[in-house]
Amino acid sequence: MTSYRGYTKTQIVALIDHTLLKPEATTNDLESTIAVALENQVAALCIRPIDVTHAARALANSQVKLCTVIGFPHGTVTTATKAAETREAVANGAIEVDMVMNLGAFASQDFDHVQADIKAVVDAAKSTNPQAHVKVIIESCLWNDEQIVRACQLSEAAGADYVKTSTGFAASGATTAAIALMRQTVGDRLGVKASGGIRSLDALIDMAEAGASRVGASGTTAILAEFDKLAS
Repeated sequence: MTSYRGYTKTQIVALIDHTLLKPEATTNDLESTIAVALENQVAALCIRPIDVTHAARALANSQVKLCTVIGFPHGTVTTATKAAETREAVANGAIEVDMVMNLGAFASQDFDHVQADIKAVVDAAKSTNPQAHVKVIIESCLWNDEQIVRACQLSEAAGADYVKTSTGFAASGATTAAIALMRQTVGDRLGVKASGGIRSLDALIDMAEAGASRVGASGTTAILAEFDKLAS
């Protein structure tokens, strides 16, 4: 079996959340993104809330999980709005939701609000479908190590299933240092998702080796083409 840096293609594909979140993405962009997800049977397809109903139909006979985003990209809509978004998305077929924590409340050290906001999304998701998973986007580039640890602790206390680095819309995205710290904080109790700026096979593997169990990527086709070229 061919591999690169100790990873087979099957293992690489199992890490990928193939992503289309650009606000200006067209219907053709969505169809192409769905096609790539289905062709490669990636772990999940992560798309905008408006695209959930259509994508759910397209993925119905596949093993690809359907993921969408909540309170995206700033996390500062009301908790009630996040919960309503979540219920609608899960009812329409999303099995994973990537929510942005309330970044302003976190910066203000209103940690009770941050945790309650996350818990409301967790409750909304799991009451709609008990199999639903919630990933909390902490926007790691904004915070120091102590703050990253605190954000992960709040996410775990609120019942989230994953912590995630980035929206991809902030000043920078995932780093291996942030992933390693997040994994150290949550241990094997939660998943860790790296996202934002991961455009190469080596970058993806670097994140996995640092502790990521999922990697968000829009350039899946190019990453897998690199694997085919480099694997031996």
